[in-house]
Amino acid sequence: MNYWIILLIVLMDQISKIIVQNHFALGESIPVIPNIFHLTYVQNVGAAFGIFKYQRNFFIFVTTAIIIGIFIFTLIWPKLHHVILYSFTFIIGGAIGNLLDRIRLGYVIDFFDFQIWPVFNIADISIVAGTMLLAYYLIFLDKEDNAKDSNDS
Repeated sequence: MNYWIILLIVLMDQISKIIVQNHFALGESIPVIPNIFHLTYVQNVGAAFGIFKYQRNFFIFVTTAIIIGIFIFTLIWPKLHHVILYSFTFIIGGAIGNLLDRIRLGYVIDFFDFQIWPVFNIADISIVAGTMLLAYYLIFLDKEDNAKDSNDS
């Protein structure tokens, strides 16, 4: 994993949220591309799509467990494919960003609003990108790695 990228993701996420919190009123929406993309200040007390509202301690516990689990996984298997390591890097960076909000504020600050999708933030983008990288590895690259391993035996 690349700890500098994790730090960069967390900093970008937290700085962007502080800017939104300091310059927007709750619920305020500024159109960047009218009716398509807005910046909208939302406080999300749930998970994706607002599910499991007001379960702060549950989210803190689960997120912490996932972060620790990924770190342990990378220690047990240090020779992971670079795509997996980048996937974990993005997932952990995003998870830490949203975890800091939950611990500090009790909710997650969201602000990217495409009008047809729930409002989200940089941490969410990072988690989704990491998950997509992991899916790419599992669908396309894992078969190649397994074929190489069986040919090497």
